[in-house]
Amino acid sequence: MALTATLYSFDVSLSDVDRGVYEQLAIKAACHPSESEEYLLTRVLAYCLEYTEGIAFSKGGIADADEPAITVKDLTGAWKSWIEIGAPDAARLHQASKASPRVALYTHKEQRTLFRNYEGQRIHKADKVEVYFMDRELLGALASHLDRRNAWTLSVTDGQLFIDVGGESYSGSVERVPLPM
Repeated sequence: MALTATLYSFDVSLSDVDRGVYEQLAIKAACHPSESEEYLLTRVLAYCLEYTEGIAFSKGGIADADEPAITVKDLTGAWKSWIEIGAPDAARLHQASKASPRVALYTHKEQRTLFRNYEGQRIHKADKVEVYFMDRELLGALASHLDRRNAWTLSVTDGQLFIDVGGESYSGSVERVPLPM
């Protein structure tokens, strides 16, 4: 019997001072059995950090070869942003850079290991790919409080995340690093 995805709900009070975004978000995210908690949390945080009109999780989830984990499209259906999570291969980033005017990668992986996978690989407009490393300690702390229903207060200022979960506060950074090519 095949394992099914687990649905998680996140009610997020978002105050993104860096971008001037203040929203109440109700996020439903399906977690495939092959997904780690850190991957799921990186995906949810990336959604919050990228929140804008037209944002959506892909319908196929992590198994969709034609769409990223998160998309941002305009009202006509044209790409605005292709947002990858984790450690996609160079060919996928190459495809993304050709399909979308903006490509971002949010990862919970170790920087040296991730970048080693891209050495000598061709990535279209590699200098334009935005790579964001999530604070792994923050993800670990959030994972210890992960429930099927989650309520967060998320504040973002100067690249720092401040998250209140059940009365406990956690903080960490999101570091943008250029893709070495």
